[in-house]
Amino acid sequence: MKAWLYSSTKGGLEKNLVFSPDARTPGSPQGDQLLIRVISTSINPADYKAPAMSTVCGKVLIATTPASPGMDFCGRVIAVGSDPAARQFTPGQLVLGCLGMPRQFGTLGEFILASANNTAPLPLGVDPDAAATIGVAGRSSYQSIVPYISTPGSRVFINGGSGGCGVYGIQIAKLLGCHVTVTCSTRNVQFCRDLGADEVIDYTAQDVLEVLKSQGQVFDHVVDHIGSPEGLYQECHSFLKPGKVFVQVGASSMLTFAHRLIRPSLLGGGKRKYVALLMKSHNDEFTQIANWIREGKIRVEFDAVYEFEDTVRAFERLRSGRTRGKIVIHVTSPDILKTMWTCVFKERIKKQETAVKQKHIRKANK
Repeated sequence: MKAWLYSSTKGGLEKNLVFSPDARTPGSPQGDQLLIRVISTSINPADYKAPAMSTVCGKVLIATTPASPGMDFCGRVIAVGSDPAARQFTPGQLVLGCLGMPRQFGTLGEFILASANNTAPLPLGVDPDAAATIGVAGRSSYQSIVPYISTPGSRVFINGGSGGCGVYGIQIAKLLGCHVTVTCSTRNVQFCRDLGADEVIDYTAQDVLEVLKSQGQVFDHVVDHIGSPEGLYQECHSFLKPGKVFVQVGASSMLTFAHRLIRPSLLGGGKRKYVALLMKSHNDEFTQIANWIREGKIRVEFDAVYEFEDTVRAFERLRSGRTRGKIVIHVTSPDILKTMWTCVFKERIKKQETAVKQKHIRKANK
């Protein structure tokens, strides 16, 4: 298969990516696995951060190398494993999902093995590029917000509103009836307002922490995608109500998570419950988010869409820290994608025609 491979993260994963037209395939699916041919993938900071953070003495520990980066996908099922969970899917079916963590056979290879529990059918009418953005960003936003909001009108603060997770977070919080405050740079203020943000703090022109503290304890929930300013968690009791939760989704360094988790409140640590988000496997969340997209309740914002040969450029763009929305990479050519969609529509039309014929036969027999 064709694949982008890396064996080192020295100097940045993207500087070590090498294209291979004849890379080894992942093999046949076992148990609850599905063999999937990838149509589109979206990339996330975790795709380069996790391999880099797990590199010890030059060896990448999180995945056997050479490995392909990437976790999110939309693709077509080629073969299924023997477990009942895998047997719910059929070869030829269009699906979306997430690998959950970096692996040897990531989504920047033509074929992957994915767990059925991390895969869901692609709803008719949802664009594969949009579906490919749900895995990490969509589910992180869902899991960092939905379980913590019990009543409409709750006030939510999202630190980092214009990135992939922030775009989903704003819209999911608004779907739950929340009042949403976010941070972003000057150029993204209107962008975040258009997504539904009620209040926007421009971190390039305002002191985020001082603006929040000046409002008092008004927030029912906090989601941090950035990890800065440094004192955001330590001072969150000034703006987050008692008994409420501060959820950490992303940060520039694992030290941010460690420092905030370990430092007790008596020694200047935060005085509200701190949760470092670890994504759980709930494939019904894929379906829920995809249906929101299909219904027009959530719109997917693309920062850029790249072809497979431009993968290195895509990672360079992601690394810039100036993305607005999601970056998507086409793994399978558009011609193949068009053929796949044609086959799906023909199959559905055939089933509908068969159902109509059977209905007429039942009527005639009465």
